[in-house]
Amino acid sequence: MRLGINLGYWGAGMDADNLAVAREADRLGYSVCHAAEAYGSDAATVLSWVAAQTERIDIGSAIFQIPARAPAMTAMTAATLDSLSGGRFRLGLGVSGPQVSEGWYGVKFDKPLARTREYVEIVRRAMSRERLSYEGDHWTLPLPDGPGKPIKLTVHPEREEIPLYIAAIGPKNLQQTGEIADGALLIFFSPEHAEETTLQHLRTGREAAGRTLDGFDVCPTVPMALGDDIDALADIFRPYTALYVGGMGSRKQNFYNALAKRMGYEKEAEEIQEKYLAREKDAAAAAVPRQLIDSTTLLGSVERIADRMQAYADAGVTTLSLTPAGFTLDERLAALRAGAEAVERAGLAE
Repeated sequence: MRLGINLGYWGAGMDADNLAVAREADRLGYSVCHAAEAYGSDAATVLSWVAAQTERIDIGSAIFQIPARAPAMTAMTAATLDSLSGGRFRLGLGVSGPQVSEGWYGVKFDKPLARTREYVEIVRRAMSRERLSYEGDHWTLPLPDGPGKPIKLTVHPEREEIPLYIAAIGPKNLQQTGEIADGALLIFFSPEHAEETTLQHLRTGREAAGRTLDGFDVCPTVPMALGDDIDALADIFRPYTALYVGGMGSRKQNFYNALAKRMGYEKEAEEIQEKYLAREKDAAAAAVPRQLIDSTTLLGSVERIADRMQAYADAGVTTLSLTPAGFTLDERLAALRAGAEAVERAGLAE
């Protein structure tokens, strides 16, 4: 099992620290450094900055938002980043959510699965450097009855095929991801619930494409906190969990809330959402079960984290992308080093 690092969003006052974390992950032999985007920093600029100041670690978008870019623009960005980084780029895509898609980008959040499938087909076709033409329900290239002609990408990526990942949570999205992608970017992944919530759906998609999960990268982002008081460490992630389960999305369409329910927290997920949407954020955080946090994070000593890493590996995870908690840079770097030590202790390092 490989280790990755997730820097999250840029521009939150920790930019210099984030770069130091990326450099240390590079030195420690971490496999990939991920960066995210929502409606602040964009991931492409951050990844180019990180790539310029690291040597070996891959850089990965987690994710590029599909409503933010035309598919051909994503292919251009991917090819450019792969070329500039010397073949170290991993392309992660996701549909985001209805609030960001419609409120920020002005793109209707309709038929996300069909849009994702067409988007991936166009991106792959463009990155292959064939002349780009496409006829679908959501994109037609070139536009009919106009001056446009099929043209091809002029940039040569470092590799013939850039690894393509999709952020997936729901069963149908997971199934499609298994069918059309090289890996899945996951969140709130619990080893104890991995088969029924995630892997069976990915496997179904792989089988539809005539493949198995061999070679497919199962990559959850997992928060991590180092220390002895497990309850206190779990409390660090209460607001984060409450935000996603309670407030990320609408009452009717919250993928994270639905996932918590599939993990067996039906009553708790409803209570968290009810309180969060009523702006009772502290109460929502207090309603998050300790077990939900503990099963979807890495908490405790190096020894305890090593045991949990073994559980993730046994559940089928191939890349574990850590988000180390810490109020200072030294604390984050210590957690990063503890992650490397834990994977060694568990005998999982590649």
